[in-house]
Amino acid sequence: MSEIKIAKKFSMKTSVEYADASVVSKTIVKKETGTISLFAFDKGQALSKHSAPFDAMIQVIDGRAEIIIDETSHDLHAGESIIMPANIPHAVSATEKFKMVLTMIKGK
Repeated sequence: MSEIKIAKKFSMKTSVEYADASVVSKTIVKKETGTISLFAFDKGQALSKHSAPFDAMIQVIDGRAEIIIDETSHDLHAGESIIMPANIPHAVSATEKFKMVLTMIKGK
């Protein structure tokens, strides 16, 4: 079930708010075939290294983040995106407050 109302206009940037010392998430779309989620990271917050069985794309919509994919660091700013390949370890860290859209498409 989505936390965003369908067929209603919304802003990704303002649909999730920052919280002190936290990572906040909100589901936009959740289907068997994939999900789209919004995240807001306070500075210094992170998602530890992990992998997923399908590709995932991060779109930074505010601030700045470090995305590590298979030991390679990528500095992303608002307006930039990166695809994290399936089964490759990756981590996300807020070098400053940042918001992102995470799109995961599950394949058969």
